[in-house]
Amino acid sequence: MEATLVNSNVKSQGNKGVLAGKIISALCILFLLFDAIMKVIKESHSIEGSAALGWPVDQVQSIGTALLISTILYIIPRTAFLGAILITGYLGGAIAIMVRVGQPLYFAAVFGVLVWVGLYLRDEKLRAMIPFKK
Repeated sequence: MEATLVNSNVKSQGNKGVLAGKIISALCILFLLFDAIMKVIKESHSIEGSAALGWPVDQVQSIGTALLISTILYIIPRTAFLGAILITGYLGGAIAIMVRVGQPLYFAAVFGVLVWVGLYLRDEKLRAMIPFKK
């Protein structure tokens, strides 16, 4: 009976981690979808902001489409790992642009970490592949 109690405590802690991962991922997804859709529909603030960073205005929609596809892949559990890799590449480009124009790059870097933390906490296969020990 005692072993069952210990086992349920471990399972309870695991469920909290998965829930935290889903919350972190959901917040990242909401931001990424908002950013991608604003670029795809050519919302004026998004176009102006991208142009101020040096992007050609006619390429902003393509960038938004790439982000939208990456985010959709991140949402789907079977392709979430591929989506996270593509989002990491997208954010790497954002960091490069921020360095080039002299803007702070911490947001894109922290955001990239959050994308992976969210996936790590919610995906048992990823946790098995990269085990962190106490």
